[in-house]
Amino acid sequence: MSPDTTLSKAWSSGGAAPSQPAGAPPLDGIDHVRLYVGNAKQTAYFLSTSFGMTVCGYRGPEGGYREHCDYWLESGRVRFLVTGGAAPGATATTWAAAHGDGVCDIAFTTRHVDELYEHATGLGACGYEPPHDETDEHGTIRVASIGTYGHLRHTLVDRSKYRAKFLPGFDVVGPLPNQAPQLFHDIDHTVGCVELGELERWVRFYQSAFGFGRFAEFTGDDIATEYSALMSTVVADGSGRIKLPLNEPAPGRRRSQIDEYLQYHDGPGVQHIALITSDIVAAVDVLRERGVTFLRTPLTYYDDPVLAARIGEIRLPVAELRSRGILVDRDEDGYLLQIFTNPIVDRPTMFIELIERNGATGFGKGNFKALFEAVEREQARRGNL
Repeated sequence: MSPDTTLSKAWSSGGAAPSQPAGAPPLDGIDHVRLYVGNAKQTAYFLSTSFGMTVCGYRGPEGGYREHCDYWLESGRVRFLVTGGAAPGATATTWAAAHGDGVCDIAFTTRHVDELYEHATGLGACGYEPPHDETDEHGTIRVASIGTYGHLRHTLVDRSKYRAKFLPGFDVVGPLPNQAPQLFHDIDHTVGCVELGELERWVRFYQSAFGFGRFAEFTGDDIATEYSALMSTVVADGSGRIKLPLNEPAPGRRRSQIDEYLQYHDGPGVQHIALITSDIVAAVDVLRERGVTFLRTPLTYYDDPVLAARIGEIRLPVAELRSRGILVDRDEDGYLLQIFTNPIVDRPTMFIELIERNGATGFGKGNFKALFEAVEREQARRGNL
């Protein structure tokens, strides 16, 4: 799947997306997440040795892919495609120079590539790549790409006629030395940031182009501190396998984390990826041993008597959560445990959330205030609050 060389906006007309959901063909889940980075080899090594992802394959100039070096990594059902420029003017080189290392593509699996592409572009979405086949000795995949907010895209992948695990052109490789154990097994959600006043437009985009529904909505009152606030809407496909929270800043006394993201990313984009783990305590312990740092949760969070009343009985003593800074929340379906890394790239633009779900289907609404105060402390340390 060759990257395009266009950095156009998603809505070619620049106007508002249609407001009513339409009958878009179905999606089967997130196929992979692609990152454009300044050095793909080093990023792949970092994700393997620190986060426990297995480097499964490589393709690059040696195999005829002259512009880029691609590393395919997996952890359970999580697939990352890490791409770096192998030439000065390569798309990944230009993208990473503008935005820093980050997510350029959230790819969806579907058997309806042509229909979805025609449906979305017929509503005004920008087509990055029209439907086409890519073939090697393992068969053929059908792909197309559609633009969304900022310079993010959604590639549509039909792999029903492809026998290998990923994409054409990859040489299979083994685990890197010193690889960490696998710590997570699926993508729970990805969070995007858009400009002030643009949230509803992009919610309508996903309703119209992909037939998504509104899974949850949070207002400035839900997500606010003394200094800053934001608005958030979660859009999701009918199966719930794809959940995409979208955030926009809300007026506040100081610069919010969304404002900071938009400035340093140079526009809208993906702020973080939430990864599902079956044992968040073990995962946090391994990550800390390997140098990954996390947002600091104030100890007063665990001392609040309201916390025990709100969360009820959980599988771990609160002391275990407290010692690691893990947050806990409960909804009508169960409870969840979550923690957020500090930015994992040079700019304050991309981080990872680890989430352990024990029945809960929400997004930790009860933790919003504590989380955002922790983010603001880090913003203040950077001088960006």
